[in-house]
Amino acid sequence: MGLEAEGLGKSVGDPAVRILGGITLSVERGEFVALTGRSGSGKSTLLHILGTLDRPSEGSLRLDGRESSSFSPAELDAFRNRRLGFVFQFHYLIQELDALENVLLPARRAGEAARRRPLAEELLGRFGLGGKARRLPRQLSGGEQQRVAIARALVMQPQYLLADEPTGALDSANGTAVMDILKEAHSRLGAAVILATHDPEFAAMASRRLHLVDGVLRGT
Repeated sequence: MGLEAEGLGKSVGDPAVRILGGITLSVERGEFVALTGRSGSGKSTLLHILGTLDRPSEGSLRLDGRESSSFSPAELDAFRNRRLGFVFQFHYLIQELDALENVLLPARRAGEAARRRPLAEELLGRFGLGGKARRLPRQLSGGEQQRVAIARALVMQPQYLLADEPTGALDSANGTAVMDILKEAHSRLGAAVILATHDPEFAAMASRRLHLVDGVLRGT
């Protein structure tokens, strides 16, 4: 079981411009995979397709053995909320909610906020934010906000964690701290991690590396 792509392609615009082509790969549960490539190589597009945030123009994607196109919108939304965690370069926290409430957003969507609250508090504590659970995003540093976003991505204990340049907007110290958290999520929680990054040091932390060149996969 895992995420399996076969012949994935993505084109946009009119006339169509091809962003991805012929992508075939599989990511098993428990893997740590780095997705590398220059800016504009298609890393974010591929990550969004693997995470069902975007649809391919061609090819197929299987989610734990089931073709993604066979999911109803409600089934796909539930799969995304429960089994997939997302971390982006920008944290996308809701400014009117405090840190704990932001972490609990996926659980609230699933009707599990009360049950997941102890885990949310535990995650904030583990990430050095135990005393800041009631602070609004504007009262937190950039690195702290990104840690809240990672806790939000983990609160449903997803099987897959997709991180799109999560250190791109952070300084070196905060970037390293975020990578340490991702490694802990992989080793302690058993989540498969797919990390899109342009940083060779962070890519080296993964057990496998996939490299994109102009929308074509060069490594498996």
